[in-house]
Amino acid sequence: MALKLNPEARAVYREITSQIKSRLVFKESFEYLENFSPTNNREEILKRQEYLRKALERVKPGLRDLIARVRLIRFTRDYLHDRVLIVDESEVETARKLGLCDVTTNPEGAEGYPLVLSTIGYGIDVELLPSQVAPELYVLPLWENRETLKALEEIGKLTGEGSVAGEILKHLAPFGEVVEKEKLLGSLDELIAEKERELNERIEEKLEKFSLTLTGKDLVKFLNELREGNYEAIFSHFREIEGEILDMINEAEGELSKVLGLHVELFSREELYPVRVPPEVVEGLRTELERELEVEVYMKAREIAEKVRPLLPRLKEELSKIRELDFLQAVKAFTESFSFPEIAESGIAFLNGRHLFIENPQPVSYVVGEKPKWFDVPSAENVRGENVVILTGANSGGKTSLLELITQVSILAHMGFPVPAERARVGVLDELFFFRRKRSVYGAGAFETALRSFVRSLRGNGNKLILIDEFEAITEPGAAVKIIGELLKVAHEKGFHVVIVSHLGEDLKKELPFARVDGIEAKGLDENLNLIVDRQPVFGRLGRSTPELIVERLARKARSAEKEIYERVLGKFR
Repeated sequence: MALKLNPEARAVYREITSQIKSRLVFKESFEYLENFSPTNNREEILKRQEYLRKALERVKPGLRDLIARVRLIRFTRDYLHDRVLIVDESEVETARKLGLCDVTTNPEGAEGYPLVLSTIGYGIDVELLPSQVAPELYVLPLWENRETLKALEEIGKLTGEGSVAGEILKHLAPFGEVVEKEKLLGSLDELIAEKERELNERIEEKLEKFSLTLTGKDLVKFLNELREGNYEAIFSHFREIEGEILDMINEAEGELSKVLGLHVELFSREELYPVRVPPEVVEGLRTELERELEVEVYMKAREIAEKVRPLLPRLKEELSKIRELDFLQAVKAFTESFSFPEIAESGIAFLNGRHLFIENPQPVSYVVGEKPKWFDVPSAENVRGENVVILTGANSGGKTSLLELITQVSILAHMGFPVPAERARVGVLDELFFFRRKRSVYGAGAFETALRSFVRSLRGNGNKLILIDEFEAITEPGAAVKIIGELLKVAHEKGFHVVIVSHLGEDLKKELPFARVDGIEAKGLDENLNLIVDRQPVFGRLGRSTPELIVERLARKARSAEKEIYERVLGKFR
């Protein structure tokens, strides 16, 4: 069963889970945390502790950064319009159930499709399996998530658990060739335009350097041929430069053919300068390249899919475990330097506990109920297993913070988590009540509400821990002693564990001989007029609230008329 928490205790629980959640990479990992809600089942708590002790060892430095590189790899069954599947009549229903592409029994219906697949020997032979009909649906998600695969491979090395991601990456490597061709096809216009520009620059440079030198005799012959209209003879003088230009064109087309993996003839041989490639020629080339590339992508993907498909179940398992690792790294980060508590029948004790939400807190040791043998701290000899404790002492001395710390330790222990202390022992509770003092609510209504809540916590039986912060603040001191005293007697009779913060310790001690009174005291003011407080309670000794130190601080800060009034009040203490 779940540990019952009152609203203030539940607020502490929410604060704890919020802190852990803030350390998660994936919001989905919070589902793991929800499985660790506080329970009163001792066996379940011990089971969780055993799991976390082993599991947290898997968390190594740098794991969170690797997890942040992981993305969920989704394999979707899309309908591909670039292919047709030709099958026998008996296979039509099975083929259509795949839902991957158009299906026909007539080869004539395959016209216009870049990819023709078939089980009857007409196109590319396939079996009626998704990995053969549409292997790209397996390979492309893996290719697009290579960073995830690399991260999984490194995580496997870091945790010592290994990973199939490295093997998948090795099988994927050849797919890079067709991907590069796809990129090339995407920049086909730019590639051809750049080659066209380079070629024209070279031809222009060649023409600028060309000069025709004739002897006097050749010049007379040239003029006669020109007069007679013998243009063939005239053009013979320019054939050398024409041949060089054609060589340059052939060379440029050879370079493009090598890059594109396909023999191309793009440039006109009629107009040698400036050379240009007509748009319709480029589009024709693009169509031819796309058809060839689709077949090549399919064949490469099919080859790879056959190798990686057996590895996908393990990959899926690794990806699901990433959320568990994410949860564990968040818990490890939150509980760094914490310790797993001993799980006892009742009571609570901890050494050097540190408040979770106070920066650089002073470590505090405390015990309610039976004292463990290892609880060896100053004044611990005054602890005699009391279940009811009255915590007294200085204002702003840390009494409320101690109640919060007790609540934090109790909740984390019942989650099965380590607690913020060097050592701890926590009794299994059925209910945890934490009553914070409502500083802004006073009057009869507030008193009635507080009293009803307190009485409600005393109903029934079972293991209960009740933490109360200054109940007397909402009623008069005389009445508070009577009310608190009687309620604490009820708690004592039922065997509940109670810590109550009160400035009425001396009066309550007279009423409750079974209760222990602990005290926190201020020792003076520092140079900045801040209270010097040892927040470690002294067991079995009443703590003074030291209001005179507050008055002294105000007197030393005040000026003129106010200062005189404060000093007059301070004189009464002296």
